[in-house]
Amino acid sequence: MKIKKYTAASMHEAMKLIRAELGDEAVILSSKEVESGGFLGFFTKKKLEVVAAIDPMPDHKPAKRNEVRRAPAVSSVQVERNIQPAERAGRSDEDLVKEVNELKKLIKEIKPAQMLSEQEYPLPFQTIENQLKEQGVSRSIRAEILGTLLNEWYKKPEQDRDPKALLNQTAEWLKKELSILPVGGLRFEKKIINIVGPTGVGKTTTIAKIAAECVLKQQKKVALITTDTYRIAAVEQLKTYAKILNIPIEVAYSIEDFKKAKDLYKHFDVILVDSAGRNFRNKLYVEELSKVMDFTEEAETLLVLALTSKYEDMKQIIAQFSLLPIKQVIFTKQDETSSYGAYINVPLEFGLGAAYITNGQNVPDDMKEATIEQLIEPVLKEAEHE
Repeated sequence: MKIKKYTAASMHEAMKLIRAELGDEAVILSSKEVESGGFLGFFTKKKLEVVAAIDPMPDHKPAKRNEVRRAPAVSSVQVERNIQPAERAGRSDEDLVKEVNELKKLIKEIKPAQMLSEQEYPLPFQTIENQLKEQGVSRSIRAEILGTLLNEWYKKPEQDRDPKALLNQTAEWLKKELSILPVGGLRFEKKIINIVGPTGVGKTTTIAKIAAECVLKQQKKVALITTDTYRIAAVEQLKTYAKILNIPIEVAYSIEDFKKAKDLYKHFDVILVDSAGRNFRNKLYVEELSKVMDFTEEAETLLVLALTSKYEDMKQIIAQFSLLPIKQVIFTKQDETSSYGAYINVPLEFGLGAAYITNGQNVPDDMKEATIEQLIEPVLKEAEHE
């Protein structure tokens, strides 16, 4: 395998150089931004460094005209296995070891986060990159999306490339990735529904909305248990909602109280449990929850996240609650932000589905069951008009 590093002003220019020297069968192993020229660190110019390779004995079909393929992710073990027996016979052991070591070094340098900046993408892709970035979609997901789009773009003859189709292709990629996750409202496969999350995300109001949904629209027999004994106002607020909906409520100060309340409501269809809202940075918080709540197999646990939170904080929140059996989240405060990257980041980076989205304080109106379309649409909405 012949490997060479190229430095160019753009990916378009780099691909011209690669085709000219290595041909259409070349594959791109990595690309990253580098600085060159200048004096004492000043007046440097940003360029693109691309590592490409060509297999002198390809075992695949020839690439289409004008196509330079991007190599799939490989490991150093795969590199060693994929060296052809004929190559082994025709080269000395010293040359073979040198090539394998060089490939291993290159592979270590290939990281998902190594992506082109929006200025270096071909012009049709800049709108997609800018929109995803502005919405707060994580760097690694943007890189994966744009990498997929670029691969498909260069597989086609130039006359068949349609910039207007890129947005639809982005949406289709997101739909495919999200379709394997549990997106949608509660299916009530388990009687006990635990609602957990940090303080200030709207857990109590969200529980009231879910309770109203169950009582008014699904005619289910519902009971409430609150373990939020740290905030008297939260207990009183939930009691008010319970009175309006004409459903019972119990306050649990310990796991024994919780079990008694659960036994009291064993003939109910749904038991909704409000957890104490505490500082998510306190590592003892989740451990304390297990002392007053039941997280057994007969319970389903949902994590509440506010869209107004920074994504870095969301990641810390998810990490803190990772000890609990959470498979879905509830996104709140949609009406208080214009950034929706978390709709994509949380499911794809943590494997968590979305159950509901709330967009106001009105009970039960300001809550909707999450759908894949509702997660994707606000992230791509501005790009649709460009």
